[in-house]
Amino acid sequence: MTLSTHVLDATTGRPAAGVQVRLDRAAGEGRGAIGSGGGWGLAGQGQTDADGRLRLAGRGGSAEFEPGVYRITFATGAYFGARGAASFYPEVSITFEITGRDEHYHVPLLLSPFAYSTYRGS
Repeated sequence: MTLSTHVLDATTGRPAAGVQVRLDRAAGEGRGAIGSGGGWGLAGQGQTDADGRLRLAGRGGSAEFEPGVYRITFATGAYFGARGAASFYPEVSITFEITGRDEHYHVPLLLSPFAYSTYRGS
């Protein structure tokens, strides 16, 4: 399975270029269960391109990810700060589950300094 994201800045109506992105995978027993104590491990990272897009790579640069619970975190405060704008959210984290082996997972983020929305894209 593959994983990508696309960040759009609703204040400008343009792609959000240069947003730092970190992908973590839940570790241990009871993956993803709140209070499971398993913790999180780095599964990938990068920065959105000029079109606000990022295709994340798995372990060793592979495009494939194992099934499990993941958390993608966007450095939204740094993005808006670099543009001289205040924002309410220093970061946005989205937790989701990858289940299908032959699927593409796309996690878009529509962003403004005081709100955000997301959905499972295609």
